[in-house]
Amino acid sequence: MSDALTYRAAGVDIDAGNAVVERIKPLVKRTFRPEVMGGLGGFGGLFDLSGKYKEPVLVSGTDGVGTKLKLAQILGRHDTIGIDLVGMCVNDVLVQGAEPLFFLDYFATGKLDVETTVAVVGGIAKGCELAGCALIGGETAEMPDMYPPGEYDLAGFTVGAVEKSQMLSGEGIVAGDVILGVASSGPHSNGYSLIRKILERAGCTPDNGRLDLDVSGVKLADALMAPTTIYVKAILDLLKGGTVHGMAHITGGGLKENIIRVVPDDLGIALDASTIVLPPVFDWLMREGNVAREEMWRTFNCGIGFTVILPRDAVTAASALLQKHGLASSLIGEVVPAQGDERVRIG
Repeated sequence: MSDALTYRAAGVDIDAGNAVVERIKPLVKRTFRPEVMGGLGGFGGLFDLSGKYKEPVLVSGTDGVGTKLKLAQILGRHDTIGIDLVGMCVNDVLVQGAEPLFFLDYFATGKLDVETTVAVVGGIAKGCELAGCALIGGETAEMPDMYPPGEYDLAGFTVGAVEKSQMLSGEGIVAGDVILGVASSGPHSNGYSLIRKILERAGCTPDNGRLDLDVSGVKLADALMAPTTIYVKAILDLLKGGTVHGMAHITGGGLKENIIRVVPDDLGIALDASTIVLPPVFDWLMREGNVAREEMWRTFNCGIGFTVILPRDAVTAASALLQKHGLASSLIGEVVPAQGDERVRIG
């Protein structure tokens, strides 16, 4: 019949979906570990844990990239946002000492664009390589009328494992421990709703060239789109020394609200603001947005993307090891007895 409908006529192109799968197969294969069973295309991803752990505790995490995704789409930069997606998930499970084992992604759009989708998944695969975890599955959903043209959404899921005896809960943290701040690459994937408001106030759009403003030798757009640092390999190496008492991934809530999450209730933290020099992109955001310093502390990572809590006499060795992995670090505070309800002091 001439008026017969097809799935393509309804807005879903199965051939485009198949083309994406074929294009991403070699990218995904590069992330595989020996424990991966089977290949891409099954109904479920298979991962063999036998022989690797004595008493494994599985640690799972899921996240997105917030409205940094909106900025990526405005700028047409699709090749690194996948690194952000992986970073936000694997850095979270890392906090409890877990090694990320595998990752799955969810990509949803109104109309599938093969090149964009392959670029995004390529970034996810790169992130998995940086984290040492396998990309063992995912979902590409084409849903007509759900998203405006050119827009897509992302979510990620990871599972890690840690020996039960080596799991970090923060219970080992004591007063006198110090807080080592590990550098971020920029805002990572947090605070972008505020960032986009600041860009709007400053009149920065792709059309007028103001996103190419020089911020201490880096274009503003490049500074804002720098992918989230993935700390996995460096921190797993550091954990071999057995001196770490606790860790925190600095995400939404910034330095003020994340570190305290892993500290026992009878303790607090004192951060030394003088040790944390705002990197140029954060300084620009604070100035252009007229953002109060207190708001900066509780919104952005302010140049510190991950923190490690450990004894003071372990700092030198820890900093040297992190430097070998290309990560700068500095002492930013200490653990102190709690004083009433005020558990976080910044001064």
